[in-house]
Amino acid sequence: MSLNTISNIGVNIQEKATVIWNVADMLRGPFKPHEYGLVILPMTVVKRFNDCLMPTYNEVQETYQNVKHLAVIDGFLTTASGYQFYNISKFTFDSLLADPQNIEANFRDYLAGFSSNIQDILAKFDFDNIIKRMVESNTLYLVIREFNTPKGYLGPDKISAVDCGYIFEDLVKRFSESYGEEAGAHFTSRDIIYLMTDILLNEADLATEGNITVYDMT
Repeated sequence: MSLNTISNIGVNIQEKATVIWNVADMLRGPFKPHEYGLVILPMTVVKRFNDCLMPTYNEVQETYQNVKHLAVIDGFLTTASGYQFYNISKFTFDSLLADPQNIEANFRDYLAGFSSNIQDILAKFDFDNIIKRMVESNTLYLVIREFNTPKGYLGPDKISAVDCGYIFEDLVKRFSESYGEEAGAHFTSRDIIYLMTDILLNEADLATEGNITVYDMT
């Protein structure tokens, strides 16, 4: 991979992460700068899941109606969604915004529709308490609206799983820095990883040596 390619990847990831992080403008006042990540990180995860599932939304809804009386339904729903997760809620980000008066109840219904593996992820974010704070500060609707704009789109047709991971890492870095922490304590940035790989494989003949094993002491 050339240095230009590495540079372009880094720029694209940072640009998308910046766009997402700028949603924090909606949070000024009710949330302190070091708390922005408490909203931005889980919302990024939820929006990624939402955008992944939208193409099979109708299939999942139809399948759920057909199998909801059965004792075990996960297999049917993951097959319908095309992923190892799904959402059976009738709500989407579009329909949530269409009913601002009931945004909290509808958003909670939307989140409750996710499969159990996604529920575990949301529980680790302590997202329930964050939603309460957004409702009290009248920012829940605004945040959902911002994430539903074209700039907040995180679908796999535009952003690969790898790039989405890099974007999330960049957001974690910004969150850490807002705490005044060292970002390096949480992850190694992409440019450093590329440089380390180039140094390690500098004298390797990849064409004839085949697989290369490298010991990572971390």
